[in-house]
Amino acid sequence: MKAIYNNVVIAESSETLVVEGNHYFPAESLKREFFSESSQRSHCPWKGEAHYLSIKVGEALNESAAWYYPQALPKAKNIEGAVAFWKGVRVE
Repeated sequence: MKAIYNNVVIAESSETLVVEGNHYFPAESLKREFFSESSQRSHCPWKGEAHYLSIKVGEALNESAAWYYPQALPKAKNIEGAVAFWKGVRVE
């Protein structure tokens, strides 16, 4: 699977996990030069607190377009630290 933003592959892995229709990429599959921490947070009752990453490719900035659970709750431990995408990031 590949995550693509602004026609650039920003993550690639053959070992994503699908949860609620979202592909979660292993953290080590991200091309870190395109990512920065966001201050945005949200909460899922069964996964825990999500942290967000912003993505910048060239001059194109996509704020909080990726998320992950640094300390997932017990039912979501399999995706702890893995990263999922939205807001215009194509996953194919």
